[in-house]
Amino acid sequence: MAEMSLEMKEERNHLLRESVKKIASTKVAKRAAEIDAAGAFPWDMAELFAQQGYLSVMLSEGYGGMDGDITAFCIIAEEIAYACGSSSLMILAHSVGLMPLMMAGTEEQKKRFYERVAKDHALAAFALTEPEAGSDAASLNTTAVLEGDYYLLNGRKCFVTNGGAADLYTVFVTTRPGERTKGISVFMVEKETAGLTIGKREEKLGMRGSDTTDLIFENAMVPKENLIGKEGGGWEIAMMTLNLSRPAIGAQAVGIAQGAIDFVLDYTTKRVQFGQKLADFQGVQFMLADMAMQVEASRALVYKAATLLDQKVYERDRMSAIGVDKLSAMAKCFASDAAMRVTTDAVQLLGGYGYLRDYPAERMMRDAKVTQIFEGSNQIQRAVIARNLLRKA
Repeated sequence: MAEMSLEMKEERNHLLRESVKKIASTKVAKRAAEIDAAGAFPWDMAELFAQQGYLSVMLSEGYGGMDGDITAFCIIAEEIAYACGSSSLMILAHSVGLMPLMMAGTEEQKKRFYERVAKDHALAAFALTEPEAGSDAASLNTTAVLEGDYYLLNGRKCFVTNGGAADLYTVFVTTRPGERTKGISVFMVEKETAGLTIGKREEKLGMRGSDTTDLIFENAMVPKENLIGKEGGGWEIAMMTLNLSRPAIGAQAVGIAQGAIDFVLDYTTKRVQFGQKLADFQGVQFMLADMAMQVEASRALVYKAATLLDQKVYERDRMSAIGVDKLSAMAKCFASDAAMRVTTDAVQLLGGYGYLRDYPAERMMRDAKVTQIFEGSNQIQRAVIARNLLRKA
Protein backbone atom coordinates (compact mmCIF):
# COMPACT_ATOMS: atom_id res chain seq x y z
CA MET A 1 0.00 0.00 0.00
CA ALA A 2 1.36 3.43 -0.94
CA GLU A 3 2.17 5.72 1.95
CA MET A 4 -0.67 8.07 2.83
CA SER A 5 -0.06 11.73 1.99
CA LEU A 6 -0.14 14.41 4.70
CA GLU A 7 -3.41 15.76 3.33
CA MET A 8 -4.99 12.31 3.37
CA LYS A 9 -3.84 11.73 6.96
CA GLU A 10 -5.27 15.06 8.07
CA GLU A 11 -8.60 14.28 6.40
CA ARG A 12 -8.66 10.79 7.92
CA ASN A 13 -7.94 12.15 11.39
CA HIS A 14 -10.58 14.87 10.99
CA LEU A 15 -13.19 12.27 10.09
CA LEU A 16 -12.01 10.06 12.97
CA ARG A 17 -12.38 12.91 15.46
CA GLU A 18 -15.90 13.71 14.28
CA SER A 19 -16.86 10.05 14.48
CA VAL A 20 -15.44 9.59 18.00
CA LYS A 21 -17.08 12.82 19.17
CA LYS A 22 -20.45 11.48 18.06
CA ILE A 23 -19.95 8.19 19.91
CA ALA A 24 -18.70 10.02 22.99
CA SER A 25 -21.68 12.38 23.12
CA THR A 26 -24.42 9.91 22.26
CA LYS A 27 -23.17 6.76 24.03
CA VAL A 28 -20.32 7.37 26.46
CA ALA A 29 -21.40 10.60 28.17
CA LYS A 30 -24.71 9.06 29.22
CA ARG A 31 -22.88 6.35 31.16
CA ALA A 32 -20.05 8.38 32.71
CA ALA A 33 -21.69 9.21 36.05
CA GLU A 34 -23.08 5.69 36.43
CA ILE A 35 -19.68 4.12 35.71
CA ASP A 36 -18.03 6.34 38.31
CA ALA A 37 -20.71 5.75 40.94
CA ALA A 38 -20.74 1.98 40.47
CA GLY A 39 -16.96 1.68 40.38
CA ALA A 40 -17.37 -1.35 38.12
CA PHE A 41 -15.69 -2.13 34.82
CA PRO A 42 -18.00 -1.02 31.97
CA TRP A 43 -18.19 -4.09 29.77
CA ASP A 44 -20.76 -2.41 27.55
CA MET A 45 -18.23 0.31 26.73
CA ALA A 46 -15.55 -2.31 26.01
CA GLU A 47 -17.83 -3.99 23.49
CA LEU A 48 -18.82 -0.65 21.95
CA PHE A 49 -15.18 0.38 21.53
CA ALA A 50 -14.29 -2.99 20.03
CA GLN A 51 -17.10 -2.68 17.49
CA GLN A 52 -15.99 0.84 16.59
CA GLY A 53 -12.40 -0.32 16.09
CA TYR A 54 -10.95 1.80 18.90
CA LEU A 55 -9.32 -1.25 20.48
CA SER A 56 -7.60 -2.02 17.18
CA VAL A 57 -6.60 1.52 16.32
CA MET A 58 -2.89 0.78 15.91
CA LEU A 59 -3.22 -2.66 14.36
CA SER A 60 -2.61 -2.82 10.63
CA GLU A 61 -5.53 -3.50 8.31
CA GLY A 62 -4.00 -6.89 7.58
CA TYR A 63 -4.67 -7.86 11.19
CA GLY A 64 -8.17 -6.40 11.22
CA GLY A 65 -7.15 -3.03 12.64
CA MET A 66 -7.64 0.64 11.78
CA ASP A 67 -4.02 1.05 10.61
CA GLY A 68 -3.91 4.17 12.76
CA ASP A 69 -0.96 6.06 14.20
CA ILE A 70 -0.15 7.82 17.47
CA THR A 71 -2.13 10.87 16.37
CA ALA A 72 -5.22 8.74 15.81
CA PHE A 73 -4.65 7.09 19.19
CA CYS A 74 -4.47 10.51 20.85
CA ILE A 75 -7.66 11.67 19.13
CA ILE A 76 -9.59 8.70 20.46
CA ALA A 77 -8.10 9.12 23.95
CA GLU A 78 -8.98 12.82 24.03
CA GLU A 79 -12.52 12.61 22.73
CA ILE A 80 -13.56 9.66 24.91
CA ALA A 81 -11.94 11.28 27.98
CA TYR A 82 -14.00 14.42 27.29
CA ALA A 83 -17.04 12.31 28.16
CA CYS A 84 -15.62 9.72 30.58
CA GLY A 85 -12.11 9.33 31.97
CA SER A 86 -12.57 5.70 33.00
CA SER A 87 -13.70 4.66 29.53
CA SER A 88 -10.77 6.47 27.94
CA LEU A 89 -8.35 4.72 30.28
CA MET A 90 -9.64 1.32 29.18
CA ILE A 91 -8.60 2.11 25.59
CA LEU A 92 -5.28 3.60 26.68
CA ALA A 93 -4.24 0.66 28.85
CA HIS A 94 -5.28 -1.82 26.17
CA SER A 95 -3.32 -0.09 23.42
CA VAL A 96 -0.24 0.33 25.62
CA GLY A 97 -0.44 -3.39 26.38
CA LEU A 98 -0.19 -4.12 22.66
CA MET A 99 2.66 -1.70 21.91
CA PRO A 100 5.55 -4.03 22.86
CA LEU A 101 4.14 -6.56 20.41
CA MET A 102 3.82 -3.87 17.74
CA MET A 103 7.46 -2.86 18.11
CA ALA A 104 9.25 -6.13 18.80
CA GLY A 105 6.87 -9.03 18.16
CA THR A 106 7.39 -11.64 15.46
CA GLU A 107 4.89 -12.03 12.66
CA GLU A 108 3.73 -15.29 14.22
CA GLN A 109 3.15 -13.56 17.56
CA LYS A 110 1.29 -10.67 15.97
CA LYS A 111 -0.92 -12.98 13.97
CA ARG A 112 -1.72 -15.10 17.03
CA PHE A 113 -2.46 -12.32 19.51
CA TYR A 114 -3.82 -9.63 17.20
CA GLU A 115 -6.40 -12.11 15.94
CA ARG A 116 -7.71 -12.43 19.49
CA VAL A 117 -8.03 -8.66 19.70
CA ALA A 118 -9.65 -8.09 16.32
CA LYS A 119 -11.93 -11.12 16.20
CA ASP A 120 -12.54 -12.05 19.83
CA HIS A 121 -12.38 -8.49 21.24
CA ALA A 122 -9.72 -9.55 23.74
CA LEU A 123 -8.45 -6.78 26.01
CA ALA A 124 -4.77 -6.22 26.80
CA ALA A 125 -2.85 -4.76 29.74
CA PHE A 126 0.69 -3.54 30.47
CA ALA A 127 2.37 -4.94 33.60
CA LEU A 128 5.60 -3.22 34.61
CA THR A 129 5.11 -1.77 38.12
CA GLU A 130 5.77 -3.85 41.23
CA PRO A 131 5.38 -3.11 44.96
CA GLU A 132 9.11 -2.37 45.19
CA ALA A 133 9.58 -1.08 41.63
CA GLY A 134 7.54 2.02 40.90
CA SER A 135 9.49 5.05 39.69
CA ASP A 136 12.61 2.86 39.91
CA ALA A 137 11.20 0.54 37.28
CA ALA A 138 14.50 -1.30 36.76
CA SER A 139 14.29 -2.85 40.26
CA LEU A 140 12.07 -5.72 39.16
CA ASN A 141 11.78 -8.75 41.42
CA THR A 142 9.44 -10.83 39.26
CA THR A 143 11.60 -13.53 37.70
CA ALA A 144 11.40 -15.79 34.67
CA VAL A 145 13.46 -18.99 34.47
CA LEU A 146 13.55 -21.16 31.34
CA GLU A 147 12.77 -24.82 31.95
CA GLY A 148 12.33 -26.83 28.80
CA ASP A 149 9.69 -25.26 26.58
CA TYR A 150 8.37 -22.90 29.27
CA TYR A 151 9.48 -19.96 31.34
CA LEU A 152 8.39 -20.16 34.96
CA LEU A 153 7.34 -16.73 36.23
CA ASN A 154 7.31 -15.87 39.93
CA GLY A 155 6.47 -12.55 41.54
CA ARG A 156 3.81 -9.86 41.77
CA LYS A 157 2.77 -6.93 39.60
CA CYS A 158 0.64 -4.10 40.98
CA PHE A 159 -1.46 -1.21 39.67
CA VAL A 160 -2.21 -3.12 36.47
CA THR A 161 -4.88 -1.17 34.57
CA ASN A 162 -7.40 -3.52 32.93
CA GLY A 163 -5.91 -6.09 35.31
CA GLY A 164 -9.02 -8.16 35.96
CA ALA A 165 -10.65 -7.48 32.60
CA ALA A 166 -7.76 -8.23 30.24
CA ASP A 167 -7.12 -11.46 28.36
CA LEU A 168 -3.52 -10.62 27.39
CA TYR A 169 -0.75 -9.09 29.50
CA THR A 170 2.65 -7.79 28.44
CA VAL A 171 4.64 -8.62 31.56
CA PHE A 172 8.13 -7.28 32.29
CA VAL A 173 10.35 -9.52 34.40
CA THR A 174 14.00 -10.13 35.14
CA THR A 175 15.63 -13.11 33.48
CA ARG A 176 19.00 -12.17 34.95
CA PRO A 177 18.43 -11.00 38.54
CA GLY A 178 20.80 -8.33 39.76
CA GLU A 179 21.57 -6.92 36.31
CA ARG A 180 18.79 -4.31 36.45
CA THR A 181 18.06 -2.93 32.95
CA LYS A 182 20.29 -5.49 31.21
CA GLY A 183 18.37 -8.38 32.73
CA ILE A 184 14.81 -7.32 31.89
CA SER A 185 12.72 -9.29 29.41
CA VAL A 186 9.07 -9.07 28.37
CA PHE A 187 6.49 -11.79 27.75
CA MET A 188 2.97 -11.94 26.42
CA VAL A 189 1.06 -13.79 29.12
CA GLU A 190 -2.45 -15.09 28.55
CA LYS A 191 -5.07 -14.88 31.28
CA GLU A 192 -5.68 -18.63 31.27
CA THR A 193 -2.00 -19.32 32.08
CA ALA A 194 -1.57 -21.88 34.86
CA GLY A 195 -0.01 -20.23 37.92
CA LEU A 196 -1.40 -16.74 37.20
CA THR A 197 -3.82 -15.29 39.76
CA ILE A 198 -5.62 -11.96 39.52
CA GLY A 199 -5.31 -10.01 42.78
CA LYS A 200 -7.87 -7.81 44.48
CA ARG A 201 -9.46 -4.92 42.65
CA GLU A 202 -8.22 -1.59 43.97
CA GLU A 203 -10.67 1.09 45.14
CA LYS A 204 -9.47 4.39 43.71
CA LEU A 205 -10.02 8.13 44.09
CA GLY A 206 -10.80 8.58 40.40
CA MET A 207 -11.05 6.57 37.18
CA ARG A 208 -13.30 4.37 39.28
CA GLY A 209 -14.66 2.39 36.34
CA SER A 210 -11.16 1.33 35.39
CA ASP A 211 -10.11 -2.13 36.59
CA THR A 212 -6.87 -1.93 38.60
CA THR A 213 -5.47 -5.12 40.16
CA ASP A 214 -2.37 -7.07 41.10
CA LEU A 215 -1.11 -9.98 39.02
CA ILE A 216 0.39 -12.82 41.05
CA PHE A 217 2.71 -15.35 39.42
CA GLU A 218 3.46 -18.66 41.14
CA ASN A 219 5.45 -20.86 38.79
CA ALA A 220 3.26 -19.51 35.97
CA MET A 221 4.05 -21.53 32.86
CA VAL A 222 4.57 -19.23 29.88
CA PRO A 223 5.59 -20.82 26.55
CA LYS A 224 9.04 -19.72 25.44
CA GLU A 225 7.57 -18.56 22.12
CA ASN A 226 5.74 -15.84 24.10
CA LEU A 227 9.01 -14.01 24.76
CA ILE A 228 8.78 -10.66 22.93
CA GLY A 229 12.09 -9.69 21.40
CA LYS A 230 15.13 -11.25 23.01
CA GLU A 231 16.14 -12.00 26.57
CA GLY A 232 17.52 -8.85 28.15
CA GLY A 233 15.82 -6.61 25.57
CA GLY A 234 12.80 -5.74 27.69
CA TRP A 235 14.04 -2.45 29.13
CA GLU A 236 14.43 -0.83 25.73
CA ILE A 237 10.97 -2.07 24.74
CA ALA A 238 9.47 -0.66 27.95
CA MET A 239 11.08 2.75 27.45
CA MET A 240 10.00 2.95 23.81
CA THR A 241 6.47 1.95 24.82
CA LEU A 242 6.32 4.74 27.39
CA ASN A 243 7.61 7.27 24.87
CA LEU A 244 4.85 6.24 22.48
CA SER A 245 2.09 6.22 25.10
CA ARG A 246 2.83 9.40 27.05
CA PRO A 247 1.32 11.77 24.46
CA ALA A 248 -1.90 9.73 24.68
CA ILE A 249 -1.95 10.27 28.45
CA GLY A 250 -1.55 13.96 27.68
CA ALA A 251 -4.44 13.70 25.21
CA GLN A 252 -6.57 12.05 27.88
CA ALA A 253 -5.77 14.91 30.25
CA VAL A 254 -6.67 17.43 27.53
CA GLY A 255 -10.02 15.72 27.01
CA ILE A 256 -10.86 15.76 30.73
CA ALA A 257 -9.86 19.43 31.03
CA GLN A 258 -11.80 20.47 27.92
CA GLY A 259 -14.88 18.73 29.28
CA ALA A 260 -14.52 20.70 32.51
CA ILE A 261 -14.12 24.01 30.67
CA ASP A 262 -17.15 23.45 28.47
CA PHE A 263 -19.32 22.53 31.44
CA VAL A 264 -18.17 25.60 33.37
CA LEU A 265 -18.73 27.89 30.41
CA ASP A 266 -22.33 26.74 30.24
CA TYR A 267 -22.77 27.08 34.00
CA THR A 268 -21.24 30.56 34.35
CA THR A 269 -23.33 31.97 31.50
CA LYS A 270 -26.52 30.84 33.27
CA ARG A 271 -25.77 31.22 36.97
CA VAL A 272 -26.75 34.64 38.34
CA GLN A 273 -25.23 36.20 41.47
CA PHE A 274 -25.35 39.83 42.65
CA GLY A 275 -27.75 40.60 39.81
CA GLN A 276 -25.54 39.43 36.94
CA LYS A 277 -24.25 36.28 35.32
CA LEU A 278 -21.07 34.81 36.77
CA ALA A 279 -19.47 35.07 33.34
CA ASP A 280 -19.84 38.86 33.48
CA PHE A 281 -17.45 39.16 36.43
CA GLN A 282 -13.92 40.00 35.29
CA GLY A 283 -12.38 37.72 37.90
CA VAL A 284 -14.32 34.77 36.48
CA GLN A 285 -13.37 35.77 32.93
CA PHE A 286 -9.68 35.76 33.87
CA MET A 287 -10.03 32.28 35.35
CA LEU A 288 -11.76 31.02 32.20
CA ALA A 289 -9.07 32.57 30.01
CA ASP A 290 -6.29 30.93 31.99
CA MET A 291 -8.06 27.57 31.82
CA ALA A 292 -8.48 27.83 28.06
CA MET A 293 -4.85 28.85 27.48
CA GLN A 294 -3.57 25.90 29.48
CA VAL A 295 -5.67 23.43 27.53
CA GLU A 296 -4.75 24.85 24.13
CA ALA A 297 -1.04 24.83 25.01
CA SER A 298 -1.39 21.24 26.23
CA ARG A 299 -3.14 20.18 23.04
CA ALA A 300 -0.40 21.73 20.92
CA LEU A 301 2.34 19.87 22.82
CA VAL A 302 0.46 16.58 22.66
CA TYR A 303 -0.08 16.62 18.93
CA LYS A 304 3.40 17.91 18.16
CA ALA A 305 4.83 14.92 20.04
CA ALA A 306 2.38 12.59 18.30
CA THR A 307 3.35 13.95 14.88
CA LEU A 308 7.04 13.27 15.52
CA LEU A 309 6.29 9.78 16.79
CA ASP A 310 4.27 9.09 13.66
CA GLN A 311 7.49 9.38 11.67
CA LYS A 312 7.99 5.80 12.88
CA VAL A 313 11.11 6.63 14.87
CA TYR A 314 10.77 3.60 17.12
CA GLU A 315 14.51 3.06 17.49
CA ARG A 316 15.45 4.51 20.85
CA ASP A 317 18.64 6.22 19.63
CA ARG A 318 16.75 8.04 16.88
CA MET A 319 14.01 9.03 19.30
CA SER A 320 16.58 10.60 21.60
CA ALA A 321 18.45 12.25 18.73
CA ILE A 322 15.44 14.27 17.60
CA GLY A 323 14.16 14.88 21.12
CA VAL A 324 11.00 12.80 20.97
CA ASP A 325 11.57 11.37 24.44
CA LYS A 326 11.82 14.92 25.80
CA LEU A 327 8.75 16.13 23.92
CA SER A 328 6.76 13.05 24.87
CA ALA A 329 7.56 13.66 28.55
CA MET A 330 6.71 17.35 28.19
CA ALA A 331 3.34 16.57 26.62
CA LYS A 332 2.34 14.17 29.37
CA CYS A 333 3.66 16.32 32.21
CA PHE A 334 2.35 19.69 31.05
CA ALA A 335 -1.06 18.43 29.98
CA SER A 336 -1.71 16.47 33.17
CA ASP A 337 -0.60 19.34 35.41
CA ALA A 338 -2.84 21.65 33.39
CA ALA A 339 -5.78 19.25 33.68
CA MET A 340 -5.43 19.18 37.46
CA ARG A 341 -5.39 22.99 37.64
CA VAL A 342 -8.27 23.38 35.19
CA THR A 343 -10.55 20.83 36.88
CA THR A 344 -9.78 22.26 40.31
CA ASP A 345 -10.73 25.72 39.03
CA ALA A 346 -13.88 24.24 37.53
CA VAL A 347 -14.93 22.96 40.95
CA GLN A 348 -14.16 26.39 42.42
CA LEU A 349 -16.23 28.22 39.82
CA LEU A 350 -19.23 26.04 40.55
CA GLY A 351 -18.96 26.92 44.23
CA GLY A 352 -20.83 24.52 46.51
CA TYR A 353 -22.32 22.74 43.52
CA GLY A 354 -18.84 21.87 42.32
CA TYR A 355 -18.41 19.72 45.42
CA LEU A 356 -21.53 17.68 44.70
CA ARG A 357 -21.66 14.48 42.73
CA ASP A 358 -24.76 15.76 40.94
CA TYR A 359 -22.33 17.80 38.84
CA PRO A 360 -19.46 16.31 36.77
CA ALA A 361 -16.70 18.73 37.82
CA GLU A 362 -15.67 16.81 40.94
CA ARG A 363 -15.48 13.56 38.95
CA MET A 364 -13.30 15.27 36.35
CA MET A 365 -11.02 16.59 39.08
CA ARG A 366 -10.68 13.12 40.61
CA ASP A 367 -10.04 11.56 37.20
CA ALA A 368 -7.45 14.19 36.30
CA LYS A 369 -5.28 13.48 39.34
CA VAL A 370 -4.00 10.09 38.22
CA THR A 371 -2.77 11.49 34.89
CA GLN A 372 -0.04 13.18 36.93
CA ILE A 373 0.98 9.83 38.40
CA PHE A 374 0.77 6.91 35.97
CA GLU A 375 3.01 6.28 32.96
CA GLY A 376 5.75 7.80 35.10
CA SER A 377 4.97 10.45 37.71
CA ASN A 378 5.45 14.05 36.65
CA GLN A 379 8.56 14.26 38.80
CA ILE A 380 10.02 11.48 36.66
CA GLN A 381 8.92 13.33 33.50
CA ARG A 382 10.79 16.40 34.67
CA ALA A 383 13.88 14.27 35.26
CA VAL A 384 13.60 12.89 31.70
CA ILE A 385 13.24 16.41 30.28
CA ALA A 386 16.18 17.77 32.28
CA ARG A 387 18.40 14.80 31.39
CA ASN A 388 17.66 15.36 27.69
CA LEU A 389 18.43 19.09 27.94
CA LEU A 390 21.66 18.54 29.85
CA ARG A 391 22.82 15.79 27.52
CA LYS A 392 22.57 18.15 24.58
CA ALA A 393 24.22 20.97 26.53
